[in-house]
Amino acid sequence: MFNLVIKNGKIVTADKIIEASLGINNGKIAAIITAGTEIPAEKVIDAKGNYVFPGAIDTHAHLNDPGYLWREDYAHGTAAAGIGGFTTIIDMPLQNEPAMTDGKILDKKLDIVSPNAYVDFCFWGGLVDYNLNQLKELDEKGCVAFKSFIGPVSPDYVSLSIGQAKEAMEICKEFDGRAGFHCEDYSIIKWEEERAKRKDHNDWQDFLDSRPLIAELIATQNIIDVAKEVGAKVHICHVSHPRVAEMIRQAQIEGVDVTAETCGHYLTFTDQDVVKNGSLFKCAPPLRDAAAVEGMWEYVNNGTLSAIASDHSPCELSEKSEEKHGVFGAWGGISGIQNVMQVVFSEGVVKRGYSPTLLARSLSEGPAKAFGIFGKKGAIQVGFDADLVILDPEKEWEITPESLHYVNQISAFVGLKGKGLPVCTLVRGEVVAQDGQLVGQKGHGMYVRKIK
Repeated sequence: MFNLVIKNGKIVTADKIIEASLGINNGKIAAIITAGTEIPAEKVIDAKGNYVFPGAIDTHAHLNDPGYLWREDYAHGTAAAGIGGFTTIIDMPLQNEPAMTDGKILDKKLDIVSPNAYVDFCFWGGLVDYNLNQLKELDEKGCVAFKSFIGPVSPDYVSLSIGQAKEAMEICKEFDGRAGFHCEDYSIIKWEEERAKRKDHNDWQDFLDSRPLIAELIATQNIIDVAKEVGAKVHICHVSHPRVAEMIRQAQIEGVDVTAETCGHYLTFTDQDVVKNGSLFKCAPPLRDAAAVEGMWEYVNNGTLSAIASDHSPCELSEKSEEKHGVFGAWGGISGIQNVMQVVFSEGVVKRGYSPTLLARSLSEGPAKAFGIFGKKGAIQVGFDADLVILDPEKEWEITPESLHYVNQISAFVGLKGKGLPVCTLVRGEVVAQDGQLVGQKGHGMYVRKIK
């Protein structure tokens, strides 16, 4: 007798799709059973021929809790994640008050956010110039990686020089930690911003020009070169262009332990969306041209980019105001944690013809392996947590402000239409979202530590 059986589903793994039933006990996958077999169960969910994916893992989310709660909080952010099919989120250490840079701050944050989480969560540890001697402690407390900026960053955090990044990699190597980097060259961006500000008026093309592709290429190459020299594990955050992805692929071929992610918005929108629509589409690195969008898909499909993240970076509408803040001062970030899975399915599977297995690889298995939680998360295998998403491939959708469960119901994704939608999300065998509605219990989400 199983606690729960999911029947009549098309089970999607990283390399195949099979018709089977799943038996779940005590929140874990206990059996994968031939379709049509009668199975005794306390509860049955009929997947009705829809796809059953492993729960998606968001490798890059800014939930702003504690400290910046007018932008987002754990209750709203994890609710939105669950509705969208993310069953685990990896929360960033900045836009927290204070930034999460030592074990004491981690403990306090954990006490604050745990009662409000609907889905499971991991932590990125801070990586700044004043906490290099705290990295081992953060690793011991379960942080799955450590986040640093090579480019400019918000005032609550600190950018690193390449020399500081080298020392950080040497420290992380001692405990098999992975250092993650926002790769844009600081000097290029700051100089280009100053050049643009000499003009009487700045427009959105000025913003795009201030963060040129060469800044991303130079910073990424520097991090790869240092990682190769040190023998360190690194992760390149939010890759925006296929030329950057190709650089990463070549490093992987050479044996450098470099993983990387892109984001839903780099696979969907272009630089012209920024020019036409302004600050809702402002992010860093910026959106690139249409040819880059197409090129990025193949680097997801071939596994160079092991994850598709949201880089959920919310704010109040007033913080996006070009009138108040100008193109350089308006908040940069796109809210997307609720919409990535549906958008990737629609854009990748429906429009471009990729196999649904792409989602299992880039939203589940790849992220879990890169961040040291595979074995517990990331696949539909016996013994893994029963984190599952039933997705109806025929369900058409349009993203509206009212559908968003964020504190601030604004997003570049509003107005987008597509096909293929998560209709049921389970976290450790418990249904947290059904047909676009939140049905889970606040506090069900658990802290997930890196597997040692």
